[in-house]
Amino acid sequence: MKQNLGIIGGGQLGMMLTEAAKNMSEYISDIIVLDPTKNCPAAKVGAKQIVADYSDKNAIVELSLQCNVITYEIESGNADVLQSIKNSIAINPSPETLRIIQDKFLQKKFLHENGIPVTDFIEINSISDIEEKIASFGYPAILKLRRDAYDGRGNFVIKHHNQIREGFEKFKGKPIMLEKNVRFVKEISVIAARNTSGEIATYAPVENIHEENILRMTIAPARISKKTFQEAEQIARKVMEVFHGAGVFGIEMFVTENDQVLINEIAPRVHNSGHHTLQSSMTSQFEQHLKAILGLKLGNTDLLHYTVMYNILGPKNLSGRCRSVNLKQMEGVYLKWYQKEEIKPLRKMGHFNVVDIHDSGNIEELISKAKEIGHSLTFIMEN
Repeated sequence: MKQNLGIIGGGQLGMMLTEAAKNMSEYISDIIVLDPTKNCPAAKVGAKQIVADYSDKNAIVELSLQCNVITYEIESGNADVLQSIKNSIAINPSPETLRIIQDKFLQKKFLHENGIPVTDFIEINSISDIEEKIASFGYPAILKLRRDAYDGRGNFVIKHHNQIREGFEKFKGKPIMLEKNVRFVKEISVIAARNTSGEIATYAPVENIHEENILRMTIAPARISKKTFQEAEQIARKVMEVFHGAGVFGIEMFVTENDQVLINEIAPRVHNSGHHTLQSSMTSQFEQHLKAILGLKLGNTDLLHYTVMYNILGPKNLSGRCRSVNLKQMEGVYLKWYQKEEIKPLRKMGHFNVVDIHDSGNIEELISKAKEIGHSLTFIMEN
């Protein structure tokens, strides 16, 4: 029996989920997204849309009445509302998992309690809490908003004692936490999936390069030792075992100077660092997510081709209506343009994958090629 799919969020991730769902028409009938931006990217590729805030109670209920299963491409959904309707509709990942992951302190606490390695952290309720703990954490330490922060937004690095009050005042009135700064040599991530029957599958760990706290480039596979590779996969599998519900998760990790692997953050959804799977793997993360939440057997996750994903970000000096981008036409290069109507500084407008289609095994050459193409991009603006 075909099912109607509901997605909270209709941005680029919702767009690519919609495209994957269109290719699974034997299982999925209609796709309906809930997103506050009229004619959002998912709507542009065929999804129906409810125009409302992600956390709007009435809109979530309306979505549930039109669908058989609900998932999300953003963590901003109302976990309490989803919890209240979970007995009348399938929701994956589970509202309880969403509630834990939405709060970075609860997320770290949950992982720590389940024996999964994380960075040192503490809840903060006062300036004295910071002063007391930073004595053992040392400088720098990172003050973080517990909720509604991504791409480095909501972080304040305390480099010396005089910045403690400044950091506390910046987030005044909002729940915060303090994290020990980790001396890491690489940021990696693992895309992992679990279906409704409990089957778990992981993709190869990838290496992530950030600019101004925003992901710029993902290198698949990560340039790490075999031991670190295996440890990252084991940690990812354990994460999938302890959280409830089905779906794809993006699990971000640090590799420290002594090769220890620590979890940084988890996203209970398809993830930017998994975009390489559109060309590198037999099963994309988007198809895999749908298989997982529909209770189908998970797809093959083998890395078929080395691939580098490069995010196309809005330049700092450019804003306005943007139609597309000029990109060098080269063999093994695949562009995905997100069809957002307006370009803004550092906004994710699209990505391209550079694929080792001849399987030369030269990852450094792919990285150089991606950088060359990225630096030569020009944007096509509307008059």
